[in-house]
Amino acid sequence: MTKNPRFPRARSALRALGLVLVLALVLAAAIRALAIQNYRIPSSSMEPALHVGDVVTVWRPDALTGSIDRGDVVVVDGRGSFLPTVQPNDMEILGSWFGIGPRDVFYVKRVVAVAGDTLECCDASGRLLLNGKPLDEPYVIEGARASELAFSVEVPDGRVWLMGDNRPDSADSRSLLGAPGGGMIRTERIMGTVIGEGSSLDR
Repeated sequence: MTKNPRFPRARSALRALGLVLVLALVLAAAIRALAIQNYRIPSSSMEPALHVGDVVTVWRPDALTGSIDRGDVVVVDGRGSFLPTVQPNDMEILGSWFGIGPRDVFYVKRVVAVAGDTLECCDASGRLLLNGKPLDEPYVIEGARASELAFSVEVPDGRVWLMGDNRPDSADSRSLLGAPGGGMIRTERIMGTVIGEGSSLDR
């Protein structure tokens, strides 16, 4: 004579619920790693487009496929560049893909120049020269020069030049001119493009 298990339907329901929860967690992790993540704006460096406390959504596929263009607003992991004394290990980099780890290591900036570009500051009107031509930047905070710091750079492969729209109040590639890499940020450290602020989804 066999024993009848007590509450067999309840046990089956619990197993099914557990499976659903596991699948939901896996799906949520995959979405964060491969599709979208949210970030809170920590500073005024991207005003007037983005303000302190704004929450932005980042589209990961642009970074994963290398589809980063001039004008894109991106979130970049600043460890090893804007935070030169903090070098993430492989596990920390992987964790950032899934939204795990510190959130104060990420910076939001605009891509001003990409690999192969030359960028110079500035012409007589205070505009940046991109590949020898004046760069129209309607997103820069009104009344601000393109940069008070003079510079001339050529962006190598695998790198981008980043600047905040609020040029007088932005720590960006200009702050790293004397550091290894000369201010150019590795594209592999880009988390993705901000949707609604230059993302390829808008084009």
